[in-house]
Amino acid sequence: MMGLDPALARLIGGHVFLHTTMAGVRLAAPLLALREGYSAAAVGVLLALFALTQVFLSLPAGRFADRHGLKRPVSYCVFASCAGAGLAAAFPNFLVLCLAALLTGGATGAASIAIQRHVGRAAGDSTRRRQVFSWLSIGPAFSNFLGPFAAGLMIDHAGFRWAFLLMAFAPVASWLFIRKTKELEPVVPREGDHKNRAWDLMRDARFRRLLLVNWFLSSCWDVHTFVVPVLGHERGISASVIGSILGAFAIAAALIRVVLPMVAAHLREWAVVASAMVATAVLFGIYPFMHSALAMGLCSVMLGFALGTVQPMIMSSLHQITPEHRHGEALAMRLMAINASSVAMPILFGLTGAVIGISGVFWFTGAVVGAGARLAVKMRNDSAPQA
Repeated sequence: MMGLDPALARLIGGHVFLHTTMAGVRLAAPLLALREGYSAAAVGVLLALFALTQVFLSLPAGRFADRHGLKRPVSYCVFASCAGAGLAAAFPNFLVLCLAALLTGGATGAASIAIQRHVGRAAGDSTRRRQVFSWLSIGPAFSNFLGPFAAGLMIDHAGFRWAFLLMAFAPVASWLFIRKTKELEPVVPREGDHKNRAWDLMRDARFRRLLLVNWFLSSCWDVHTFVVPVLGHERGISASVIGSILGAFAIAAALIRVVLPMVAAHLREWAVVASAMVATAVLFGIYPFMHSALAMGLCSVMLGFALGTVQPMIMSSLHQITPEHRHGEALAMRLMAINASSVAMPILFGLTGAVIGISGVFWFTGAVVGAGARLAVKMRNDSAPQA
């Protein structure tokens, strides 16, 4: 088993602190907006901006990473993230909070593309890719705890300005981690490859299949985050317990990613993804029948284990089926699809829940994901890069 080497640890550290800033601002900004009297609809728009930037910036960021590697993209992202949180600290009004959401969200997404591209290229073989992407995926899970926790403590004890200021300094730690990383040799495209457009990747059935499977499973994260609070509220479960149920899901997803590197040599991407889709379909089917907080928490943990296995396998597969000089673009298209889903799906879930009931959202999503498992099985022979 290959462990966590120092170079990879530095990249994980860099990933953690950029993501921490976005997660912390994503907690503090809505709370400040609500305190200032803004409506829930306005807060919803503010939250959507964290994902919206990544939809539009992902492709340019992917192309930039393909041309310039790791350090230059990350340095720009560090500056943008510091600026976003710093402006919120200096001018804590709604419009500036929206700008902070755009800057910190976009910076985190663009940096993720550059870091994932570098890690995937440095890994070498598919087994090592599964290991390194498992390690790397732990970073955002930890950041989703660290950022809100640190921001919340600072808000309670010093106020919103200090919380934003703390978040403005976190990206500096990212740069300190990443600045010593050795750049990889640039990939020289073959003659005529520079004329390719990002959407040309969609001509490959394997890439389309991978994106669709990824979209199915990322939507399940959104469904769980959206439906569990509503379901818990209907059953009279307290807010703190609902938060614990969602927290159990996040912890389970992080724990399974700690285990994955140890068994990566014995795993196959398609089998892990197909199993996760079947398990998710089953759990979504039984979740609405769980009426106690303990039973919902158990379902949440098992769902976290299932969905937590997916991202490293998707990332490994993506690097196998796309040309090396276009990894940045491929990662960007994946990120675009995920963030577009995060913007649109909560609205769709709300409309669907109003028509078929909130339990029906679970059942409908579970049925779609279960039916989509056959796409994951078809990934079995998707290994060689496209031309």
